[in-house]
Amino acid sequence: MIISLLGYMGSGKTHISKKLSQKINYKLFDLDDEIIKKNQKSIAEIFTEKGEIYFRKQEREILEQILNTSEDIVLSLGGGTPAYYDNMKIINEKSKSIFLRAHISTLTERLLKRKKSRPLIAKIPEQDLPEYIAKHLFERNHFYNQAEFIVSTDYKSAEEIVKEIENLIFV
Repeated sequence: MIISLLGYMGSGKTHISKKLSQKINYKLFDLDDEIIKKNQKSIAEIFTEKGEIYFRKQEREILEQILNTSEDIVLSLGGGTPAYYDNMKIINEKSKSIFLRAHISTLTERLLKRKKSRPLIAKIPEQDLPEYIAKHLFERNHFYNQAEFIVSTDYKSAEEIVKEIENLIFV
């Protein structure tokens, strides 16, 4: 079985996928990490040197490869992955999809701590970040809400979120 975690940047996909994969003893794949490995460049470098269209094509190709495996996997998707091509359709066909939902205030607080390492928001002034996140969420929620399950991450520990996911998938 493949369990795909999706949501906006800062929703906890990377952290929760690590905890979940350890708890249920599934192999862990982070889609961004796989793109970095294949291209031997950071996400920021790929965006700068080759552009977002190249990045999205790489993302789709690697997503298909991972989803076509028969291994037990926890897959952490990029924040934009569900919104491109028919990615959400194949994610739902080939995995159990879980939208990790968080409020704009939670996302803003988390993203301000790592703003420089996030190419899509690195140059956005801090005071404009909540509006930017709200705009993106408005555009992406249509895709995120197609997930099989929705788990709110606001005010919950990683352990509580992992337990909730386990209960949704295995009970």
